[in-house]
Amino acid sequence: MSGEASFEPKFQASSSPNRRILFLQGPLSPFYRLAGKHLEGRGLDVFRINFCAGDWLHWHGHECTSFKGKVCEWPDFIEDFLQTNEITDLVLHGDQRIYHRIAIEKARRHHVQIAVTELGALRPGWMTLEKNGLSTLSHFPCEPENVREVANGVGDVDLTPRFPSSFWLQTCPDVVYNLTNVFLKPLFPNYERHTIYPPIEEYIRGAVRLLTEKKRKIPAEKLIRNLQEENRSYFLLPLQLEGDFQLRRHSPYESFSDVLDKVFCSFAKEAPMDAHLVLKSHPLDVGFEDWRSVSNSLANKYGLNERVHFLDGGGLAKPFETTAGLITLNSTAGLEALQVGVAVKTLVPAHFDIAGLTHQGDLASFWNQPVKPNPEMLRDYIRALAATTQIRGSIHNKDGVKVAALNLADRIESRQLNPFGAFVDPPPRLEAARKLGVPL
Repeated sequence: MSGEASFEPKFQASSSPNRRILFLQGPLSPFYRLAGKHLEGRGLDVFRINFCAGDWLHWHGHECTSFKGKVCEWPDFIEDFLQTNEITDLVLHGDQRIYHRIAIEKARRHHVQIAVTELGALRPGWMTLEKNGLSTLSHFPCEPENVREVANGVGDVDLTPRFPSSFWLQTCPDVVYNLTNVFLKPLFPNYERHTIYPPIEEYIRGAVRLLTEKKRKIPAEKLIRNLQEENRSYFLLPLQLEGDFQLRRHSPYESFSDVLDKVFCSFAKEAPMDAHLVLKSHPLDVGFEDWRSVSNSLANKYGLNERVHFLDGGGLAKPFETTAGLITLNSTAGLEALQVGVAVKTLVPAHFDIAGLTHQGDLASFWNQPVKPNPEMLRDYIRALAATTQIRGSIHNKDGVKVAALNLADRIESRQLNPFGAFVDPPPRLEAARKLGVPL
């Protein structure tokens, strides 16, 4: 185990006495429970609040408390809990769930250190860990010179791919968690989930999509192959999920259909007449929205019927090969594209929306002269990112979750969140995002 953890930079443990760590909802895995056991074994006091039966299933014991009240009762409950138990650190997965947003607000008032986790930006084999917030609320620097300074300070970082994802560890815990909440709802009658679709219907739709995966992949691959063989110029637009907080909270749009309308309108007016637009469905989209029909309707509205294509299968590796550029709201697909040298334009200040990485001009200039990432800036960003806001390990890998839990415990104990100077206050992307109408 110690050999695996050696991939994580070592930090000196904090000498602060009476550390008292509160965990809220974590990812659907043993990740938080294992990290809590590590911290408890080192003499720190560990607490956990469960909101639903699924939470209880992942972690129950003497350190756990159940909150069964209504959301309107949560602000007083969490404030009292923080004060009564003299909490020094708050750990939670995702910062935009209603319970987590309120808890963060209360924790900041009481000078509690806030550690926010999320799936890794450098997938697979990584988890994200940031101080105070993520994405638009990230404190990671966005000025190129500051990123370079952090990169120069961290030294060499091992970026070797590790801990490949298991399909079953991605799907089974999710199904078990949500079905537990459905069938044991009377035990936590007031719980409000952060997802937007009914779980049972979502799983039925997901099963159907899974069964048709190979069938959908064939025409998608053929479409891209034809565009490439015909030497067509095309731009990629990966779709994002309607329930994704990157859309719901970190963008000014009510629905991804609004994003599509903006992009289609600009493309029709300003893109070269021989350019094509290729939409790619999200791999986890189970079909509540008929994006192909939405795409066809918008293509007809803007006179783009022969220039818009919809990929409902396959991956992004093949489309990346010859694309003129990728347009995204703020998806990590943009970072994947940058890593293979593809020009990227974001519609809101994404974490990786940095001069020298993404196209800094408007959409019109992107369609006509897309700017590719500077290799040195990309190298510095990845190195700085990996050493400061990422930890080795994965919740979707049996060994990876153990490594991630140990590394999370190490970072929390040492208080090294956004280390090596990778913390800018206030969040450097927030002002620009608010000017665009982002509701934060």
